[in-house]
Amino acid sequence: MSSENPTQNPDRKPRVAVVFGGRSSEHAISVVTAGAVLRAIDRTKYDVLPIGITTDGRWALTADDPERMAIADRALPSVEQLAESAEGEVLLPVAPDRREVVYSEPGAVPKALGEVDVVFPVLHGPYGEDGTLQGMLDLAGIPYVGAGVLASAVGQDKEYMKRIFISYGLPVGPYEVIRPREWQADPVAARRKIVDFADEHGWPLFVKPARAGSSMGITKVDDADGLDAAIEEARRHDPKVVVEALVRGREIECGVLEFEDGPRASVPAEIPPVEAHSFYDFEAKYIDSASGIVPAPLTDEETRRVQELAVRAFDATSCEGLVRADFFLGEDGEFVINEINTMPGFTPISMYPRMWQESGVGYPELVDRLIQAALRRPTGLR
Repeated sequence: MSSENPTQNPDRKPRVAVVFGGRSSEHAISVVTAGAVLRAIDRTKYDVLPIGITTDGRWALTADDPERMAIADRALPSVEQLAESAEGEVLLPVAPDRREVVYSEPGAVPKALGEVDVVFPVLHGPYGEDGTLQGMLDLAGIPYVGAGVLASAVGQDKEYMKRIFISYGLPVGPYEVIRPREWQADPVAARRKIVDFADEHGWPLFVKPARAGSSMGITKVDDADGLDAAIEEARRHDPKVVVEALVRGREIECGVLEFEDGPRASVPAEIPPVEAHSFYDFEAKYIDSASGIVPAPLTDEETRRVQELAVRAFDATSCEGLVRADFFLGEDGEFVINEINTMPGFTPISMYPRMWQESGVGYPELVDRLIQAALRRPTGLR
């Protein structure tokens, strides 16, 4: 049966599958984000199907219960806590002319859950934000919110992200990479490479998993004695490691949102130094709820410049839908782009929605704009 375009049938509301959780270390943050999105979607305008992916990769039918998706008493939520069954799984279609989702449990007749018109994937990190899910949805012919396969993959891999920025003339700070085979074949030589890098650019260094987010696995290293432990901590999250030199200055963020006439930048925000944290790490972001300054106290020229760079980064990486671009404003007055996030933290108090709130686009409208843009956009090559 061919899929029916809901925009051509006023009697049927578009059906949005909110997909969240996943196998990455950012599983819990994805659940928190999904709760906020589910709360914001206009139920008079859309039907909603929440689908959680467990930490071992099972697609589960979950309760539509945003209250259970929040961080409570410093405890992180999980899909396993929300799944309607410990064994049941949701199956997506694999043919581009079908969009009917099926729910299956051992020993039971599969149950049709109806057609899905658009997916809102709020997964963070590998196996969701990195192009893997986007490729699957393209194969199935199901539209989705946010960046496509290439942009998602580039936005997840800090090494290749920086390479593309450099090729487009965007200012990038000094960095080095330790690939898996380097560390396995000769860790002494790999370590020496990083020490030489520090001799050139100075300590401290930031040692990061190349393809992780939410500040997971990041260590600030003040000298060579802490280097091995920092590399091993990063490798717990990703066998490829990126090492960045410190850029002395202010942390500035800027949101980009795709409108009908193209991408536009939000007012920027500033992340001030967080007391009791050596940098803006996971605990500061999500447990202690450290907050940024929106809008950032910048001059008009600085604001214009960072907005221009954010849109250029969006275009350079072929992004769609949304991006949060993170910068440093150096002591020399120049901006350096650190990274982009193709699916940034997306609760109402997260920086991306806050920047757009200050730019005149409230949270429910932001969610609606992203869904509408996805419904308009074709899948596959574009």
